[in-house]
Parts: sequence; C-alpha cells; structure tokens
Amino acid sequence: MADNIKQLLEIAVSAAEDKKAMDLIALDLQGISLIADYFVICHGNSDTQVQAITNEIRKRVHEVGGHVRGTEGFDSARWVLIDLGDVIVHVFHREEREYYNIEKLWSDAKVVEFA
Repeated sequence: MADNIKQLLEIAVSAAEDKKAMDLIALDLQGISLIADYFVICHGNSDTQVQAITNEIRKRVHEVGGHVRGTEGFDSARWVLIDLGDVIVHVFHREEREYYNIEKLWSDAKVVEFA
C-alpha cells in the first residue's frame, strides 16, 4: 500500500512539474494528520495554467489505473483541490497561494525530497 501512495505522490509531482507548476512542495503528513499522508502544493500564474496542471495530474493518475476521488475548484481555477485518497494536491493561482499560505498551517510536516 505504501508503494502505491508513493507512486501517486511521484506521479502528481511529475505531472505538475511538466506543466511548469511554480514553487512545488510535497509535505509528509504521516503522524500529523488523518486527512492524508501527503499534500502536494503548487501554483500557476494564470487560470489556464492552473487548469492545465490539474488536467495533467488527473490524466496521469488515470493512465496508471489510479482513482481521482474528487476535484474541487476547477472552474474558478483559483484553488483547485485534487483528492487522490492518501495524496491531496492543492493547485493554487499565485495570489490565492500567497493569501492562504497553507504551508504555514502545516509547518510541522516534513518536506519530501525528490531526486
């Protein structure tokens, strides 16, 4: 099970990077929250980019047989939440990310390093 969660995390991060997501960070919430094991947080500089990042993540998850449990906020493209189960992806528009600053709310979490 843990391998599948790590795979989902890596897919989400890779897909966001491919669409030039800005300031991408992954937080390890294990032992801190029951909501999810990982948060991926990033932003785009336009509504179009936020939607492109979201679409790429959903597409890649589906390609490997993963399940997107839900997506919220896609139409407004200001703060899109993609629920992958144990991995939650937050794709912000730049201004909303600065305003909500959810990284600060989860400052107890460890940052996940990728090779």
